[in-house]
Amino acid sequence: MRRREALLLLGASTLQACGYALEGRGISVDPSIKKMGVPLFKDQTGKPGLDQKITEKVIEELLRKGRFDVVEGDAGVDAVVEGTLLSYNSQAIGFNRPDSGGRSEASRYVALLTAKVRYFKVGSTQPIWESDGFSARDEYDIGEDAENYFDREEQALDRIAVSFAKTVVAAMLEAF
Repeated sequence: MRRREALLLLGASTLQACGYALEGRGISVDPSIKKMGVPLFKDQTGKPGLDQKITEKVIEELLRKGRFDVVEGDAGVDAVVEGTLLSYNSQAIGFNRPDSGGRSEASRYVALLTAKVRYFKVGSTQPIWESDGFSARDEYDIGEDAENYFDREEQALDRIAVSFAKTVVAAMLEAF
């Protein structure tokens, strides 16, 4: 009977080891990195304030991880996260029903942000992590009132900034 129990226990532990995890293998940060700098992201999009919003959310997400001090800028730090916002587009993807004149108006949009991000240790020539085409997107409705467009787009940008920061920081720090 003991042999059967041992085989069942071995089988159960083997099955458990074969599972998939979506969270990576935990934080993988060089222990010598105590202070991280995040200079203002460069902005090639022309969208006012987007660089500040993205930089702020990346700093907040790094601080939330609680593993190191994070400052805006790159002076006196052990590692740097730098980025360039390459493009931002918002385009219509849904339309309301045509009116009596056959005209329809956009009612749903998708916003897409693409950026280049690099994470490196100060003094090193090789980045710890980088992506030349990191992107985040969000969809939003403006409803029947087109005056809501700018408010809804701004709300979508806020969601994109949070999503972007969480995903970038996870990709940088978690060993997938």
